[in-house]
Parts: sequence; structure tokens; C-alpha cells
Amino acid sequence: MTAFKRILYGGDYNPNQWPRETWSEDIELFRKANINSATINVFSWAKIQPSENEYYFDELDDIIDMLSKENYDIVLATSTAALPAWMFKKYPEVARVDYQGRKHKFGQRHNACPNSPVYQRYAQALATKLAERYSGNKNITCWHINNEYGGECYCDNCEKAFRVWLKDRYKTIDAVNKAWNLEFWGHTVYEWDEIVLPNALGEGIGDTATAFAGISIDYCRFNSDSLLNNFKMERDAVRAVSPNALITTNLMGTYKALDYFKWAKEMDIVSWDNYPAYDTPWSMVAMCHDLMRGLKGQPFMLMEQTPSQQNWQAYNSLKKPNQMRAQSYQTIAHGADTIQFFQLRRSVGGCEKFHGAVIGHVGTEDTRVFREVTQLGKELHSLGDELLGASNPAKVGIIFDWENYWALEYTCGPNSDLKYVDQIHQYYEYFYEKNIAVDMIPVDADLSKYNVVVAPVLYMVKDGMQEKLESFVENGGALVTGFMSGIVNESDNVHLGGYPGPLRKMAGVWVEEIDALAPEQCNAIRFADGTESTCHLLCDIIHLEGTESVADYNSNFYASTPAVTKNSFGQGTVFYVGTQLEKQGLEKVLDLVSAESGCKPIIDTTTNLEIVCRKTDKACYYFVINFTKEVLPLPEIFVGKTDLLSKDILTAEYTLAPYDVVLVCVED
Repeated sequence: MTAFKRILYGGDYNPNQWPRETWSEDIELFRKANINSATINVFSWAKIQPSENEYYFDELDDIIDMLSKENYDIVLATSTAALPAWMFKKYPEVARVDYQGRKHKFGQRHNACPNSPVYQRYAQALATKLAERYSGNKNITCWHINNEYGGECYCDNCEKAFRVWLKDRYKTIDAVNKAWNLEFWGHTVYEWDEIVLPNALGEGIGDTATAFAGISIDYCRFNSDSLLNNFKMERDAVRAVSPNALITTNLMGTYKALDYFKWAKEMDIVSWDNYPAYDTPWSMVAMCHDLMRGLKGQPFMLMEQTPSQQNWQAYNSLKKPNQMRAQSYQTIAHGADTIQFFQLRRSVGGCEKFHGAVIGHVGTEDTRVFREVTQLGKELHSLGDELLGASNPAKVGIIFDWENYWALEYTCGPNSDLKYVDQIHQYYEYFYEKNIAVDMIPVDADLSKYNVVVAPVLYMVKDGMQEKLESFVENGGALVTGFMSGIVNESDNVHLGGYPGPLRKMAGVWVEEIDALAPEQCNAIRFADGTESTCHLLCDIIHLEGTESVADYNSNFYASTPAVTKNSFGQGTVFYVGTQLEKQGLEKVLDLVSAESGCKPIIDTTTNLEIVCRKTDKACYYFVINFTKEVLPLPEIFVGKTDLLSKDILTAEYTLAPYDVVLVCVED
């Protein structure tokens, strides 16, 4: 299933920032680069609506007309991510209040209180007017609501809205007191208006800690829902005019503040912005792509990447020759049906003037970046619609859950170095390096399609999760979980009866205590076959309850007690990893999991190349990418095949230099 007729290739375009004589120069260069799409109108609210009752569409009319004549796929944004100055001046209540309790003034972007009725009224009106004016244009392929939703607000509007949200969730004040365990420290509330937002003036302890995790987690849920309601409001305004409109907003990978699985249910297609740092592992980039694909279980849009360098990170390294091309094909390999850049022409001023673009400040095609963009454009054009809508079959599912993310990192203890995304990534990295396909899945996913489900730091086990996981294992699945799992319920209150709470029966272990190790500390581990390794961060002190030990601690006062266990449950198996294993130790455990569950690499060859398969009804498409610093041989299985990108016949002597890519089609 695909939303597009071709691979969209283009990106953010802001001709409104340039004199009109530049527009025709841009179009000529875009033709040479095979660019076929543009995302426009992302930050144009101030120009479109220069005053409360005045709208100006003439320039946007001309931009859309110009792109339509070129038969572009237009991604039309609603411009609501940055408010015009007149709105702040006349209605100061639209401004956000930050975590420290400071009320903001005009400036920056994402600067609107999501619960401001004034902001909501004008944003909805603008979305409606845009839809009424442009929805009949057949070149409007996709509607882009707002931009990179994020941030929080702690103003009076939000406090009142939070109380309404809580009434809807809990019904009674007694239920709130119980959920948040407000007997602790004598914080019982008696009336709804006694509830205040958990910022630095309330229950907050710095930006990442809280006196009462229950209220802070609920605020995260509320804030995510508030911003989602803004998205739905604009979406519905567009859809009221154009019922069949394809509607998205650009997400940001593992961005913490928003529950993207919940958001994805309200989006027609997921899109996201990919900006790895100079030292981001390619496995992390791949994981984020798989997460974005997993939000809806379907292909996604790459809304933004830079063709050369970012401007806002600490160290904004240039992409090396061919790196952008390799990164783009990795994106397509993991499920993208578009490649879009921020930006098409480099801004002349502002904080993003050094952010990379297809057309640099020199304004010509005679640049390395433009040549690479042109090469990629030609290759994508030659592929046509072959890959559109292709799936990424996988037998391994890794659970990613935003409520667990919030709860785990709000926990006061046992170790401040415990980070949710890092824990997920170390497991993903194993499968990535083995070229074993992975789906990133929510806690309510259909688990029956997987041989293995990995659930690291499943700290919050909500109602129904125990039964779902037990059913998966009883029916023959392999579950991998471990320390800091099964600890609390959805309100961050501990599951009594011994850790890991609801997971204790199927894991076959009781965790009596949890030891925290400082960065300079480690413990020794010995596997049953005599192999030795080390561990750090946290160490569960485990009692076996009918299970077997895979590895024991070999140091500290709990030496000779289990560190990793394996339990038969029904027809399946539960592996419990009770400590932070070093990479080689975790690999040894997961090798055992893979062998017992029948999870195999995409090809039966050991290689340091990244190999990904997308599948259609007619064929399998194998992406072979070299993200190492070495020249690597082509796996023998592809010898004699045709590289769809270069059109070369691949020989036994063929090698891939760093950032080389090969794409092979094998018909079913």
C-alpha cells in the first residue's frame, strides 16, 4: 500500500524569503537535480495573516502556481508552528509558561500554549482558509500540519485543562489521591482546584526528577494529548473541506515528550525528521527508521534530512562524499517512500543560515552537494514506483513505550545513568549487526507474528500486559526482558509481591534487591560454559523459582548467584537479563535466543555490511550498504545479479567502498 505515485524527492522550500527573480533560477536547478516535490508554507503565518482580520494569499498563490506548472508534488503546511507578533501583542495569554514558571514573550517558534482558546481559534481558521483556497489543486499531494510539535506549557490555561483531563481520567478526587499515592508526605488533595502542575514551582525536582511520579507522568500524558488535540483540530479543519486529503505532521524519532504510537493513530501517514550527529551509530539511525515505520506498521515519509550538515548541534560535521546517498538509501530500505531535505535553498540569515541545503549561498550547481543530490535524484527517478509501499517483514519485535520512557526516567533511583533509549538501542544493535530484521512495536501490538519479543526495562506493566505476554510465551514465543521490569503499574505504584511483579511467574525469578554500580564500578560474570564477562550499572540479586541460570555473578557479595536466567513457560521461553552486560556478554545471550527461536539473518552470510530487505507481491529488494570505514566484499549470494542503481552486473570480485550502496531485486 502506498500513498504516492512516485518517490517524492525534494524538501522544505521558502521562496518567500527570496526575490522573485531567484525563483526561476531555483526551478532550473531543481530540474537538473530531478527534484519533484516541495514542502512549502511551513513558517508563513505572519505573512499570510498580517493582522487579526486581514489575510494575504497572493504570494502563496504564485508559489503554488509555479510548482504546479512544474508538476511538483506539493506538501502544503499550515504555518501554525510560529505565531505572528500581533497575536502576542493583543492576546498575551497565547504565550507559554516554562518549567521554571516564566511567562514567555514573542520570539522563537513552537511558542503557543496548546490550551489557549485564542491560539486554537486562529490556528483552526487559518487551516480552514488554506484548505478552502487550495484543496482543489491536484498537485497538493499531502497536508503538513504545524511542524515538529513539542515542548510544554505550565500556564493557567494548562492548569485548568489538566484538571479537566484528570476528572475525565479518574472521575473522583479519591481516585487521584490513590493513583498518585498522596498519603506520602501528606500531600492529600481535597478539591480539584488544589491540583497544580508539576513544574519547578510544584512537585518538580529539576528537569528530570519529581517528588511524585504519578502526577508528572500524568502531566506527560496530558501534554502529549493537548498537542495532539491541536493536530486533530487542524486536521479536521482541512478534512472538513477536503475529505480525502492525506495529512501528516513531522515527528522526531525517539523524541521524549510525545506518545508517538498514540499520535500515529490520528495520522494518515507518518513523517519524520532525521538528523543524526557526527557520532550517532548507524544502528541508532536504523532503529529510529524502524520505529517510525512501526508507529503505523506501514511505509513512512522522510520529511527532513540535511544534504550536508546541521547547524544546531555541538559539532556540525559535513557529510562525507556519498554519505548522504548511503543515508538516503538506508532510509528507503527501512520503509521510507520519500526523501526530502531541509532545505532546498540556504537561508540568508537567522539561526539556520549555516544549515545545509541543496542550493548553497554561492547559488550555483557547481558544488559537491548539488552533484550528489543530482546523482541521487537520477537514481530515484529511474526506480520509478517499484519500491513504493513495499513491506519490511520481521520475526523480531522490540517493544518501545513512551509511558515506560517517562516513568523510568522520572524514577528517583536506583541509578541516574539508566536511560530508556540506550537500553532499547543496545538490543536493537545486536540484531542490526546480525542483519536480523526488527519491528519496533507498541505494548498493544499483535505479538503472534513474532518469534521473539524483546522488552528491556519494561518498568511499567499496565493492565492486560501480563496476560498478553504470557499468552505469547505459552504459545511458543521467546520473551527477553530483565532488570527494572515489572516494577510499577500505570500510576508508578509498585506491584507488590516481589520483583518483577506481574512478570515473576513466567520469568521464574524473584529479585530480592537491586544493586546500583557507579560508573567506575563493575562486576564479573561467568556463563555456564565457563565464558567470563563483566557487567555494570545495575545488578539484580536473583532467586531462582524453577528456572535455570545462564550466567552467574562472579564477584561482589552476591557472587555465585544468577545474573541471567532462562525459563520454560508453556511452549515458549523467557530470558531474564538481570544486569547491564557488556556488549560481548549480551551478544552471547542473544545468540542463544536467536538459535532457540529460529530467528535468522536476511542472508546466510556473515558480513559487516548493512543488509535490509523490502518486499512487494512480486519481488524482494535487497539494500546492501557499507557504513564501515573499510572496503568490504560483496556477499556471494548477490553475485551475478544486477545493481538497480548502477545497472552493473555484480561479479565475485565486486567490493563496496565506504558509503557504497547496491540494490538488488530478486523476483519471487
